[in-house]
Amino acid sequence: MKRELNRNSSEVTEFILLGFRTSPKLQIPLFLVFLIIYTIIVVGNVSMIIIIKMDSRLQTPMYFFLKNLSCLDLCYSTVIAPKMLANFFSAEKKISYNDCLVQFFFFALCVTVEAFLLSVMAFDRFSAICSPLLYPVQMSHKVCVQLVTGSYICGCINSVVHTGFTLNLSFCEENRLDHFFCDVSALNKISCTDTFVNEIVLFSFSAVIIITTTTVILVSYGYILSTVLKIPSTHGRRKTFSTCGSHIAAMSLFYGTVFFMYAQPGAMSAPEQSKIVAVFYTLITPMLNPLIYSLRNRDVKDAVKRLLSGKQSYWCHFRNH
Repeated sequence: MKRELNRNSSEVTEFILLGFRTSPKLQIPLFLVFLIIYTIIVVGNVSMIIIIKMDSRLQTPMYFFLKNLSCLDLCYSTVIAPKMLANFFSAEKKISYNDCLVQFFFFALCVTVEAFLLSVMAFDRFSAICSPLLYPVQMSHKVCVQLVTGSYICGCINSVVHTGFTLNLSFCEENRLDHFFCDVSALNKISCTDTFVNEIVLFSFSAVIIITTTTVILVSYGYILSTVLKIPSTHGRRKTFSTCGSHIAAMSLFYGTVFFMYAQPGAMSAPEQSKIVAVFYTLITPMLNPLIYSLRNRDVKDAVKRLLSGKQSYWCHFRNH
């Protein structure tokens, strides 16, 4: 049980993000590593958005969702990375109370939306493979927009609830967050009020979201696997299931780290362990997603080739005139 709030103590107006506790010699190498990762995130996800936007052959539900996934990866890594990179060269490493809550709100929003969007993408593959004749109706553009909008609504609800409960916390003299961003678990640890209800709400919402979305994913892929196994030719089975490979890889990366971080009571109590896992779902996953979907996807690779050949043709035509 945490100590009761001392009425004479002043509420904190800012936090200190302790970040990674390493020797000064490792600060610059770590900064360069994270800068390279963030650069790859920006270039990779922006490129994916541009490719899907410009290629008419990629105007399908699958790539509509993939474009939204790239936007989310770009957004929630941007919520975290710039401040983290700046703190490598900051002596104080401060973040205001309001900025901390804003950072947490948008991070929680983006992560929740991504969880629901990955389940929507699984349902899209299920519809395309198991009900190909009904697919244009089941996954019309209107339905796709509604599914993405619904994901954002669920994300907003989750983020508002957790931010609201965090607002009710009191922070007395301790303002050092043993993390590289304003994560709810780190905020709970330094609060001078009882956080039992907050932790129960965090666990409950995380469990409901993970169980709901993973159920959709597992049921969808269960039907997909059943359908694929009924295809007589080995080539046909491989070709059909290959469209799901990228999604399975991205989903495993995301859900694996988020589950160990939030869906177990008292999980990741060790700060350094928590930071390493957080790096995976805030930076590594957004970096790998565009690589996974481009390197394992023939449609995207062909779109890149068409885009590059189109640019070459344009410059040749421009030079001739």
